[in-house]
Amino acid sequence: VQLQAFGGGLVQAGGSLRLSCAACGFSSYAVGWFRQAPGKEREFVGAITGSGGTTAYADSVKGRFTISRDNAKNTVYLQMNSLKPEDTAVYYCACRMRASIMYDGDRYDYWGQGTLVTVSS
Repeated sequence: VQLQAFGGGLVQAGGSLRLSCAACGFSSYAVGWFRQAPGKEREFVGAITGSGGTTAYADSVKGRFTISRDNAKNTVYLQMNSLKPEDTAVYYCACRMRASIMYDGDRYDYWGQGTLVTVSS
């Protein structure tokens, strides 16, 4: 299983970006998004169930970020709006070999290379 996150870049505060993750290859698997800022630990951003029927978000991004998936394209998206400088981080997608969402990154089985998001003030 190979994952790859795409779509990072430099954006001004208040702007938007959409990240894509070429996902696990199995529509039944849950996919999570995580991020790691310089000098900080990895943190949960959000996740989506295998069916796409349920999502969960960290409080810090709730109402600003939206996760969706297109299983026909084997792709999961992270739409990020109203970006803040504190959203600056490397963003990773991860695949869990079960349909349910978990907040703990250790519960995910496969990880892709990250993509850097930089939000300028």
